[in-house]
Amino acid sequence: MIAASELIVNPDGSVYHINLKPGQVAQDILFVGDQNRVEKITQHFDSIEFSTQKREFKTQTGTYKGKRITVMSTGIGPDNIDIVMNELDALFNVDFETRTIKKELTSLNIIRIGTSGSLQADIPCESIVMSQYGLGLDNMLRSYLIDTISETEIEDAFITQTQWDLRKGRPYVIAGSSKLVKRFESDAIFKGFTGTVGGFYGPQGRVIRLDIQDSDLNTKMDHFNYKGIQMTNLEMETAAIYGLGKLMGHECLSLNAIIANRATGTFSEDPYKTVDALIEYTLHKLAE
Repeated sequence: MIAASELIVNPDGSVYHINLKPGQVAQDILFVGDQNRVEKITQHFDSIEFSTQKREFKTQTGTYKGKRITVMSTGIGPDNIDIVMNELDALFNVDFETRTIKKELTSLNIIRIGTSGSLQADIPCESIVMSQYGLGLDNMLRSYLIDTISETEIEDAFITQTQWDLRKGRPYVIAGSSKLVKRFESDAIFKGFTGTVGGFYGPQGRVIRLDIQDSDLNTKMDHFNYKGIQMTNLEMETAAIYGLGKLMGHECLSLNAIIANRATGTFSEDPYKTVDALIEYTLHKLAE
């Protein structure tokens, strides 16, 4: 039996942080970081059956062209992903009455729709990157047993080529869902290697008043290459989603609207148009 301190359930029967009960979430789930982006997606729905919000976690479940879909805001960062992924999984795979793991487990399709900046000149603003791999530089996933799911050869190459300081922890690399990659790929989408960091400023090489541990790290990451695999973009959730999803048996994919290009120093003239195009593309693929 799972102790009350390990899986906290609210008095109304909802799971602690995300405020959801079993049955309120579809098996096809779209993640966004910003709570205001939830309704930018669900405005396309034919109907909405359920809506709730607690803290930064806003959730709406509805139907799009006959497909039941849930849209949820996760907030920012791997720590939030740890909360959302564990509590979502519990809604499907834990019996809340007996507080035991179900004998038959449910696999979810989880697709992140996010914005990001490109690290390569040939991935321009207004494009879409589909993350084949997530590179975690955040340490969160190292709290779990990940040796059987991580791509150690790519990790070793990254550590060597970037002269990574292991005092910051060992980076981890997790592949996205091959099933969802096949479902969502097209000639218009770049396949990427996405770096996930635990902060927006120093961890992404931004300097305001504080010096950072390795001022050349961004340049080293830009030039990383392992058998043709190059880093395409940086953000704060993908690798954590991929790692927890793979450990739990869920299919996960991250789709990134590129609104900036660090290599060329450019920013999208209309970032909202790029995000809207990605939303419509994702919904179309899910409903097929």
